[in-house]
Amino acid sequence: MEDLSAPLHALRSHFDSGATRPYAARRAALRALRAAIRRHEEELLAALHSDMRKPRFEAYMADIGLVYAEIDHALKHLRGWMRAEHRPTPLALQPSRCALHPEPVGVVLIIAPWNYPFLLLMNPLVGAVAAGCCVVAKPSNEAPATARVTERIIREVFAPEQVLVVQGAGRSVGPRLIEPFRFDHIFFTGSPGVGRSIMALAAPHLTPVTLELGGKSPAIVDDTADVERAAQRIVWSRFLNAGQTCIATDHVLVHERVKDRFLAAAQRYVQQFYGPDPQRSPHYARLVNDTRFQQVKRYLDHGRIVIGGQHDAADRYIAPTILTDVSLDSPPMREEIFGPLLPVIAWREREEARVIVARNPHPLALYVFSSDRANQRYFTEGIAFGGGCINQCMLQFGNADLPVGGVGTSGIGSYHGKATFDRFTHHKPLVFGSTLLEPGIQYPPFSRWKEKVLRWVLG
Repeated sequence: MEDLSAPLHALRSHFDSGATRPYAARRAALRALRAAIRRHEEELLAALHSDMRKPRFEAYMADIGLVYAEIDHALKHLRGWMRAEHRPTPLALQPSRCALHPEPVGVVLIIAPWNYPFLLLMNPLVGAVAAGCCVVAKPSNEAPATARVTERIIREVFAPEQVLVVQGAGRSVGPRLIEPFRFDHIFFTGSPGVGRSIMALAAPHLTPVTLELGGKSPAIVDDTADVERAAQRIVWSRFLNAGQTCIATDHVLVHERVKDRFLAAAQRYVQQFYGPDPQRSPHYARLVNDTRFQQVKRYLDHGRIVIGGQHDAADRYIAPTILTDVSLDSPPMREEIFGPLLPVIAWREREEARVIVARNPHPLALYVFSSDRANQRYFTEGIAFGGGCINQCMLQFGNADLPVGGVGTSGIGSYHGKATFDRFTHHKPLVFGSTLLEPGIQYPPFSRWKEKVLRWVLG
């Protein structure tokens, strides 16, 4: 990898010049970015298909279209986000006024994953540009075609001293970026293991990090649920992008009274979505590389296959697969699957379902299918998780007004819409004092009457 010391310091100099701070500059950059994406949209769709065989509709819906929505949301609200926020002034601080003044944190690093290689680089980039930051953008080398088109788009819009794209493969990229240069924030999306490494690299500089990670995200289906709808929505969420979605349903915990109905409905929806031979379907993606294929393939040996199980290494294809009779101690129930396999586990009492969830670290997402509001509250209030839905799957990501993020090992910090702007912004508190009056009780010498006034003011 090239020596980055000069371009990194150019980013710092450009930020220090104040060029990225005005509202007009931020708005113009976001508009130019949107226009450039539109010009290269067909190239992006082709690149996403080349990297992962993403269907055109799916690539637009879950990668490109959401970026347009994020840019439009930022443009609509940016002036308000940048405005100082006045805060109440307590009696003890009178006469004065208090406010929070948003300012960009500085030069930030965004590291994107391969599963949604455009969306998960661009969404945080939109927030960083809206906040007035300078950015180092690191696309995933596991999706090389998309990375190349993404770099062309960024280079058309931004000078390298405002947004610098760094390509590269291997574990040396992170250290060579982070160790010699103090970023003001690092935003990483990927696995918990790599997230720990990023956090360790950031620690010597005391650089704050946002980590968008993963985990085992369950769908819980009780005996009052609309089983047909639950099966339809869970199957869609699991097999979208061949299961390579961090907020996808990782496994299903279904009440034993409706398990057979759920399995029958889920099989019907797999066939309805992808046909009798999903390998021939134009609507079904592929695993990203041979390593991921082998990892997911070994899960097929742990349980009884209800539907699917076919695989083709040369095509990086594993059929949409539903498993039952899966041991809770087996790899597919202890590791994030991140592929097109869906274990289905039965439960009798709702406490049993909670115990199963608690065997693994806090999930990034939770989906509860129930018509019983007491059960909805029991699971959503009794389980710590990043975000989720009731009687739906994955839709929380589609609302820019809902922050997305994890808890525990599923992530640190959240983003989307204003939350992304805030992630790359320091809200500086300021007190504006008056020079017309001086109460003076804080100054020595102290007296009994000053103490009485102090106790009256402070309580």
